[in-house]
Amino acid sequence: MMPFSIEKRDAESNARTGSLALGHGTVATPCFMPVGTNASVKAMRYDDLEELGVNLILSNTYHLYLRPGRDVIAAARGLHNFMGWPHNILTDSGGYQIFSLSSFRTVEDEGVSFRSHIDGSTHRLTPRDVIDIQGVLGSDVLMPLDECTAAGTRREEAEQAVRRTTSWLRDSAAHWRAGRDEIPGLLFGIMQGNFYEELRKRSSQEIADIDLPGYAIGGLSVGEDFARFRDFLHLSAALLPENKPKYLMGIGTPAYILEAVEAGIDLFDCVYPTRTARNALVLTLDGPLSLRNERFRQDTGPIDPECRCYTCRRHTRSYLRHLFKAREIQAAVLATCHNLAFIQRLIRDIRGAVTHGAFPGFKRSFLSRYDAGAG
Repeated sequence: MMPFSIEKRDAESNARTGSLALGHGTVATPCFMPVGTNASVKAMRYDDLEELGVNLILSNTYHLYLRPGRDVIAAARGLHNFMGWPHNILTDSGGYQIFSLSSFRTVEDEGVSFRSHIDGSTHRLTPRDVIDIQGVLGSDVLMPLDECTAAGTRREEAEQAVRRTTSWLRDSAAHWRAGRDEIPGLLFGIMQGNFYEELRKRSSQEIADIDLPGYAIGGLSVGEDFARFRDFLHLSAALLPENKPKYLMGIGTPAYILEAVEAGIDLFDCVYPTRTARNALVLTLDGPLSLRNERFRQDTGPIDPECRCYTCRRHTRSYLRHLFKAREIQAAVLATCHNLAFIQRLIRDIRGAVTHGAFPGFKRSFLSRYDAGAG
């Protein structure tokens, strides 16, 4: 039985709705995954995530491998038990951290050697090690070790990264298939290729030939402008197998989410809504607001008058501004709850628009209002 099924396609774009059957429940797509890097979605209780309808979050193999360590999570009988989260978990391999912490690592054909950003200790991970760690975690979706490159990378370096990513994926897939009894989660492949069309095509073909349950697009939203992101997003999404879930890694603003859905993306994740909330930036239908602004000092309205989240039902902009100014922990809790509720509502509205054949109009209308307010 195929774990992924497409339910509705938009007639004017590649947008679609579907469902992805995972080990801890079925996920409706498109789906935004809140990020719980260290086995915790910052400032959120799991009851609150469940109330928002979240049943898939992202955690990070690299960080959990370093702290608390696989032995601690193994003793708890997996990450779900360790963190008390009974729903689905996708674990990022740590490839992006290897990219972003470049001063700490050395990349070779056999794997990656790196120094811990926590204590400076030295470590080495191979593609098979990364699969084994995620097996201990009990991940519902596993991501393989890959090599991400920055915008502006020379073609020769980008081509080498594609070669390594494909080689590592072949090794990862063989190891995953040999250990399916101990590693029941689904392995996705990752496309690389930087901003070279021919390398994207090559990478997509090579990973598709491995025939995995799903595929991800890596190496986008790494510093390029929106126009370039959009062009390579649509190119990359169209190259991936149509009957498999498509995951765009690391995007989470409304404009990027809507563009991703239009391109046919089913899954995405980002720290944007939670990180910005901790910095007093909250999302509304009329654009983002900084609650530190003096104009909210005596504002007795909710963050967003059209939002029905806990924060908006109970608290005012004035009160939240006070909490941020006083550096109260509750400020981050309430703002994060709202921002994730906003994104979840956007995703539900997107699904409804695709289902009713109205996605292009919904996208235009949403962004027209959101961008006008942000300006």
